[in-house]
Amino acid sequence: MSQGGKREGAGRKPRFGADKTVAMRVPEPLKPLLDQWLADYRALRTVQNSQAEDFRTLGHQLSAISLPLFASRVPAGAPVPADDLREADVDLNTLLVRRPDSTFMVTVKGESMRDAAILDGDMLLVDSSLEPRNGKIVVAVLNGELTVKRLEKTSTGIRLMPENPDFSPIEVPEEASFFIWGVVTRVIHQVE
Repeated sequence: MSQGGKREGAGRKPRFGADKTVAMRVPEPLKPLLDQWLADYRALRTVQNSQAEDFRTLGHQLSAISLPLFASRVPAGAPVPADDLREADVDLNTLLVRRPDSTFMVTVKGESMRDAAILDGDMLLVDSSLEPRNGKIVVAVLNGELTVKRLEKTSTGIRLMPENPDFSPIEVPEEASFFIWGVVTRVIHQVE
């Protein structure tokens, strides 16, 4: 009879399905934000795993939303005669969202990205599966606070660049708690 060693099925059950987990230290002020993010992640995994059929049905219902697209382009200069021909119906979900499983929306607060046509109250579509490359506009968490800025990676480090001269670039120190949630893919704002 053998003693010791790993027993089949022994130990704590993973909270994240079959994903391997690792221990990590985070600053205390960031803990509530990460706890909420992990709770949302677990809820999404539960939906994906146990209610996959309902999730697919929801996706089908969302994709049924469409608006007519007319063949003529609308000039921003002098008026031209209008065509009565409708070219197609456009599914806004398909047009705006390439990867539904990794896309989420956030609402902008503030004017630091004004010159990139991102205004206070705008909604951003953010894709967490895209690589946050140099020059991309990203939603990031720096020391527990969310921000939307243009990412600048240099040999000396990372900076978060505003698109408004009234705001200063944000240097990201090496010791900072820094995480990029995703890359901004679309901006939706109200025209008044």
